[in-house]
Amino acid sequence: MSLTLRELPKRDGDLPVAVLGAGPVGLAAAAQLIERGLPFVVLEAGREVGTHLLDYGHVRLFSPWRYNVDASMARLLAPTGWMAPPDAELPFAAEVVERVLKPFAALPAVAGALQLGARVTALSREGYDKVKSTGREQAAFVVRYVQDGRERSVRARAVIDATGTWRTPNPLGAHGLPALGEAAAASQIFYGIPDVLGAQRLRYTGRRTLVVGAGHSAANALLSLAELAREAPGTRLAWAVRSPSLQRVFGGGSADALPARGELGSALQRLRENAELEFFSGLHITEIRREASGQLTVLGTDAQQRPIEVPGIDEIICATGQRPDLRIGSELRLKLDPWLESTEALGPLIDPNLHSCGTVRPHGHRELSHPEPGFYTVGVKSYGRAPTFLMATGFEQARSVVAALAGDLEAADRVELDLPETGVCSLGADHADAGSSACCGAPGETRPAAEAPAEVASPLAITAPASASCCGPQPARDAAAPASRCCG
Repeated sequence: MSLTLRELPKRDGDLPVAVLGAGPVGLAAAAQLIERGLPFVVLEAGREVGTHLLDYGHVRLFSPWRYNVDASMARLLAPTGWMAPPDAELPFAAEVVERVLKPFAALPAVAGALQLGARVTALSREGYDKVKSTGREQAAFVVRYVQDGRERSVRARAVIDATGTWRTPNPLGAHGLPALGEAAAASQIFYGIPDVLGAQRLRYTGRRTLVVGAGHSAANALLSLAELAREAPGTRLAWAVRSPSLQRVFGGGSADALPARGELGSALQRLRENAELEFFSGLHITEIRREASGQLTVLGTDAQQRPIEVPGIDEIICATGQRPDLRIGSELRLKLDPWLESTEALGPLIDPNLHSCGTVRPHGHRELSHPEPGFYTVGVKSYGRAPTFLMATGFEQARSVVAALAGDLEAADRVELDLPETGVCSLGADHADAGSSACCGAPGETRPAAEAPAEVASPLAITAPASASCCGPQPARDAAAPASRCCG
């Protein structure tokens, strides 16, 4: 018996680039692809664009419009009569969707390539599993997704993963694992930023709510709860953070280059100083116990491993940040930072154990690539578990990646990333805490050269803000130290 062997299908140059996610960064990538004349398809799990932003649409962003509108999207919208919002105005998250993303998605060049309700479930190479190498880079990508209850797939010449991290929140548990009893208490736990003063007002009125987390999401939740408490007697709020120091939590105040971000921390500090909330410092949650009364008791330890018990909690808001969902890429050859789960080359640049200045060294397609040729992670997912990502970073990432896909390496390598400083850099004693994240190491401490991935050393024509290396030499990363989650 003989078998006729067929040559494996080769990658077709006319295949589209598959963009995963129709949030701000995914649509920015689509805009760049349009300007470069490259065919593309956008797969979005939600029923409308900007689904993650709409989840916290009631929150006013601390970054003004100038950082929240991609230049290529603005250029494509301009001929329709679209007017850019005022640069200095602070939008609500929902406004970014309504005023920018939806008008852009309605453009014929975008609408014809946009698939809504298309949840990507897996990625691979046509005819290749993860093991096989020979000819791999010539094979098309296979993107498997579910739409309207049916499994479908699309072939692509390249994949840009901009799926974000919003739907995969970190748990309450201090070990990176859900606390004991956390799943059983899920009906009384909200992950993210609830609309305390709007749609979910009744859920928190007259109740005692514990907010867990030390980033901007936690600050927004606490300030809204404080306003509700002033309006609705009997409403009480409590706040738990893992770090024993609050310097970074309260931020840079007037030194922050984004005034609204600085004021957010200052308002939270005033709330703490005015005793308008209960405060539990250094609380590492290990268990959530539901009592016969229906209330919750939070159990944990402090920084000295002494037991802490917080009884009488009606609701918990978990604002401990997010992590990437890596399952869809399990059949691809990815190279990730071992503890941040960011792209490997980005790890040393954004590690919160070392950096707290709110800036990151300019980076582009080289730092965002993987050993799988043609696959790129962009947007907040490229940061993995690291906090403090700004939309402007994602816009520049998309521009560089698409330029590389178009073969314009000169433009792809010319990366300009100028981010506003937080006003917090050296944290003094807080740096000694393994869970904290100062950006300034002791004099003379530097990262071993061998530790930096090869992509970092690639030549980049960059324009870096003066603060990109705000404190000089950085301390070497300690593999035993956990990544800080103090920024949410």
